[in-house]
Amino acid sequence: MFNKVLVANRGEIAVRIIRALKELGITSVAVFSEADEDSLHVQLADEAYYIGPAQAVKSYLNVPAIIEVAGKAGVDAIHPGYGFLSENPHFAAVCETWGIEFIGPNASSIERMGYKSMAREIMIKNEVPVIPGTEGSISNEEQALGKASEIGYPVLVKAAAGGGGRGIRIANTPDELKEALAAAKREAQSIFGNAEVYLEKFLENPRHIEFQVLADKQGNVIHLGERESSLQRRRQKILEEALSPAVSPELRDKMSQAAIKAAKAVNYTNAGTVEFLVDKHGNFYFIEMNTRIQVEHPATEMITGVDIVKEQIRIAAGQPLSYKQEDIKFNGWAIECRINAEDPEKNFMPSPGTITKCEFGLGSGVRVDSGIQTGSEIKPYYDSLVAKIVTWGKDREEAINRMQRVLSETKIEGVQTTIPLHQKILTNESFQNGDIHTRFLEDNILKS
Repeated sequence: MFNKVLVANRGEIAVRIIRALKELGITSVAVFSEADEDSLHVQLADEAYYIGPAQAVKSYLNVPAIIEVAGKAGVDAIHPGYGFLSENPHFAAVCETWGIEFIGPNASSIERMGYKSMAREIMIKNEVPVIPGTEGSISNEEQALGKASEIGYPVLVKAAAGGGGRGIRIANTPDELKEALAAAKREAQSIFGNAEVYLEKFLENPRHIEFQVLADKQGNVIHLGERESSLQRRRQKILEEALSPAVSPELRDKMSQAAIKAAKAVNYTNAGTVEFLVDKHGNFYFIEMNTRIQVEHPATEMITGVDIVKEQIRIAAGQPLSYKQEDIKFNGWAIECRINAEDPEKNFMPSPGTITKCEFGLGSGVRVDSGIQTGSEIKPYYDSLVAKIVTWGKDREEAINRMQRVLSETKIEGVQTTIPLHQKILTNESFQNGDIHTRFLEDNILKS
């Protein structure tokens, strides 16, 4: 096992990883920007090092600065968390070059699954269902128009190197497709430094279902069940559940086998999430694989009892999985609400400022992952996520009721948060009935 691990992240996920390291008896090393000197993750770590100015590109994305600290601190491994450098194959390769274990998949797996059109080609070759579309990147407008005519409108133009819902455009007609191609290419070049795009059939109001997988270096791959991630705004998830009200045991078996097949197709190791869209007929299609720990991993931990972060660390250290597939049992239901420092009433405008009061509703079956406390300052430089509140129940109804109670008791003052939005979702009749899809918020909650 490792003796010392650097956490190349900030906020709630850095806190989460540092706590796991402490429980494993591993010395934790935090890094921080000028803006985060007094942050909770810095306070909790055994050691902490400054890596640069507030801007992420000069600190949390500064590979040379992080590697320099890793050498200075004498760490065995680096855990990247999510975001920042977590899905950067160059960073994973640099860690390997310097003899530092990257707690995640190898650079090749990250690159192959991060390049969306390449991942799609790999899935087709390995008989994992994919949405009808181009097998690779689009070379010209004529090819795009021909393929769109073949599969039928509407279609999606997607960045080949994309992720996080960026670099995507929808087209309902040939003229719209021409405009969408140009716009998606510009955005893809601007955000990802790669203008390549590909085409997919647009599915109307599908569900977004993802499967958590774990794979060790001995070739063992298991799944931890699915999460319902359909509640999104601009393709950014807001509320997740484990399991999904739409997935039967039969469908779960088919999708989980596809997820495992996807991981094996790229010799995947560590924790990963295979994401699918499911249409109204129960057909499912691979859309991407996230090669890192997910924001919503606590929901899965609540129903399985598996500590995914500790498993990540053990796998990276060369240990076999602690579990076999038959050991994984699903107990009850879990719901996770992402609490952001944003104002839903003002088009989700970020709400930086100082937290003057921070009290979370607690009690049986409640988990809070957070990087804030009273006195914390929410900076404008980073993602607005301040906490994840997770509730467990013996069934979905109890988990929902518990979440309503916990949110009513939670007091975060000094900044605006998305708690009122979550309360509105939880009381919606269609949500309570499990009748949700990827446009649910726009069609049922935000339209008012």
